[in-house]
Amino acid sequence: MNPGEEHIQRIIPNGLMELTFYLGACPQLLNHHQESIEKTVISGHCKGYHDLMVTGNLQMFSVSFKPQGAWMFFDLPMSELYNCIVPVRDLLKEEIAKLEEELHEAIDFQDKVILIEAFLIALLKKKTNFYHEKRMVDSIGLINQKHGIAEIDALASQACLSRKQYERTFQECVGTSPKQFMRVVRFQHSLHFRRMNSHLRLTDLAYECGFFDQSHMINEYKDLSGKTPSQYFAECEPYSDYFAE
Repeated sequence: MNPGEEHIQRIIPNGLMELTFYLGACPQLLNHHQESIEKTVISGHCKGYHDLMVTGNLQMFSVSFKPQGAWMFFDLPMSELYNCIVPVRDLLKEEIAKLEEELHEAIDFQDKVILIEAFLIALLKKKTNFYHEKRMVDSIGLINQKHGIAEIDALASQACLSRKQYERTFQECVGTSPKQFMRVVRFQHSLHFRRMNSHLRLTDLAYECGFFDQSHMINEYKDLSGKTPSQYFAECEPYSDYFAE
């Protein structure tokens, strides 16, 4: 972008947490309870959509974690990051200051990859509690197979936990409730399904993707993207980050 130019980028829930490094100008948050973004942030699961206003030279490097992945690196309940964009310096002040300096000095993309991989491996080695890892991996695998349409009681039973224990563990490890997570997975699957079946009528899309009816799908799209399905598909590419090929 040229100096002074502005671009608005809509961010929708994608079922993934992200670690983002802004190496140039930082974007500005719009229609969000926060006001600004710092150089290095971790984004928790989103409740709904928000917009970023990008001005000038934007350079960024982003790491997308699997749904339970960020919990493997950061020693806090992931629920504390829900619907938040948190400066990583609040979590790892000394480590992130050193990494930001090294990334600024790195010449090419591969050098940056090596630096961030080393940073994440160091965090992983510090983590000591992986007790619920297998439960969450299996649970999320089942949710993915069912495209976000699963019974919470069945998921809890598979994890050998009571429903209350399961919901608490899921929020701690994944960072959102099972119900909200499956809602986002279903939405993301509808984007992927639309991409694969571009001529499908909206009524058929709603049926194929597990919405009660077309009105239900419209309301979900409004909540999660700020647009009706018709508006979304007219203005945006129906691409799913979660179900990316």
